[in-house]
Amino acid sequence: MAMVTYTDAELAHHPVGYWTGAAHEAVISYIDQEHRRLGVTQRHWMTLNALTRNEAGLTREEITYVLRRYMTPQIGDVSTYPAVLDDLLERDWVAVGTDGRLTLTDAGRAGRARIAERTTAIRAHLHDGVTDEEYVAALKVLRRITANAGGPLTL
Repeated sequence: MAMVTYTDAELAHHPVGYWTGAAHEAVISYIDQEHRRLGVTQRHWMTLNALTRNEAGLTREEITYVLRRYMTPQIGDVSTYPAVLDDLLERDWVAVGTDGRLTLTDAGRAGRARIAERTTAIRAHLHDGVTDEEYVAALKVLRRITANAGGPLTL
């Protein structure tokens, strides 16, 4: 679809809520579509990353708690999240210890590596035509607007 061109004066009056919502929906849809080509979803990717950052493992409740803020309607309701954990266990990408903590297996690390390769290509596609400076400037503006609205300023 061709991008409609607006003047700067027109864009200055566009609603930020519309464009942030449209961007979120389009980006999440694209990422999920690309992850599904590998037989996973973005929630799988997020879980594998959470476990990578927590080598001692996380319980089901801890993973759900850590990832809850990222669960938007486009990503999936947090109440459906246990199905992702069950799928990772069935794939043997995640193991559960006697203490109930979930950790990555060698197969899980290998799966995560395959997804990471695809994620690099996804990011490159989404950032096509956008310089790092433009990207940083956009994020700074969005963070300021988020702060002005009383929202969080951290990931």
